[in-house]
Amino acid sequence: KKKEFLNFNKIRNMELHEAVTALAALAQSSRLAIFRILVQAGPAGLPAGRIAELAGIAPSSLSFHLKELSHAGLAGSRQAGRFVIYTARYEAMNGLLDFLTSNCCGGNPCTPVSKCTPKPTRTKNAARKEPA
Repeated sequence: KKKEFLNFNKIRNMELHEAVTALAALAQSSRLAIFRILVQAGPAGLPAGRIAELAGIAPSSLSFHLKELSHAGLAGSRQAGRFVIYTARYEAMNGLLDFLTSNCCGGNPCTPVSKCTPKPTRTKNAARKEPA
């Protein structure tokens, strides 16, 4: 039984470590602004140039901040032609919110935190492939 307890603590510490990493990434004003821009953009995401423009950040600084958000699991990227599109990882954001509110109000029901579930957007290629 003692071994199971130690494994539980090990798992719990991993959750704590992930939360600390995510919170540390968001504890910088530029990264927080970038993450909020990505959340607002939805699952379609934005190219780096547009993020830099909206955040008022130099492209060289932006790549550093996006790397930090990616390492924390809060942002993802995909190639779209010659552009890299960055997106918020909503499952990570929701997981962080769950972690922060898991024992809210001493376990008594309180104001619920709703999960962010953005509607998928269609890409131009997907729109062309669908029959009319």
